[in-house]
Amino acid sequence: MRFQTPLVPGRLIKRYKRFLADVQLEDGRVVTAHCANPGAMIGLKNPGLRVWLEPNDDPKKKLKFGWKVAQLDGGAWVGIDTSVPNKVIKEALHAKQIAELSAYDIILPEQKYGANSRVDFLLRGFGLPDAYVEVKNVHLCRQDDWAEFPDTVTARGLKHLGVLGDMAEAGHRAVLIYCVQHTGCGRFRLAHDLDPAYAAACVHAKVRGVEMLCYTCDVSITEITLRGALPLGSSAA
Repeated sequence: MRFQTPLVPGRLIKRYKRFLADVQLEDGRVVTAHCANPGAMIGLKNPGLRVWLEPNDDPKKKLKFGWKVAQLDGGAWVGIDTSVPNKVIKEALHAKQIAELSAYDIILPEQKYGANSRVDFLLRGFGLPDAYVEVKNVHLCRQDDWAEFPDTVTARGLKHLGVLGDMAEAGHRAVLIYCVQHTGCGRFRLAHDLDPAYAAACVHAKVRGVEMLCYTCDVSITEITLRGALPLGSSAA
């Protein structure tokens, strides 16, 4: 997924009210950017953090910048926008880059399923069971090269686990893809301490037949693309 316009560098001043971030650009201007990320953003909201914003001239948008990428002091690149993983996974599904789902030819985004829910992708293929695929954004890294999810309590994620379990028990494939937007991560595990209810529900969902995959991304100031699979730690496997 390529960014539509060249990103503008700056330094984070503060992130606040969940969806707002004040940034000082290299020319000295201070702008408020949309932060498309409702999570806790642990380790990604420190003042002085190197960030890149995507400018826009859309008259319908109040904020003229969107925060897309950050670079940590250790050199790792991190994608901030939680809507990006769905775009990355969609491109990867069409390119047959996700081996576990490469047999499917029909890719339908945002399809209704369960009660008042929409699945990120419904996949269909001749002679194959329908595959219901949910995508979760991951950018938390607190220790070594472990990517972790979630970074805060997620009622929405908990709901999705239940609906995916229902689909699996009905004879379909139910797949949860953790998409890691952090180049410093080489493994994945659940953050039990941040949301023990979600971690427990993952174990139950797996017993019900839900498949769990993890893929990481290459992140840069020009594009974010799928790199490859990551191993799941014992807490998530």
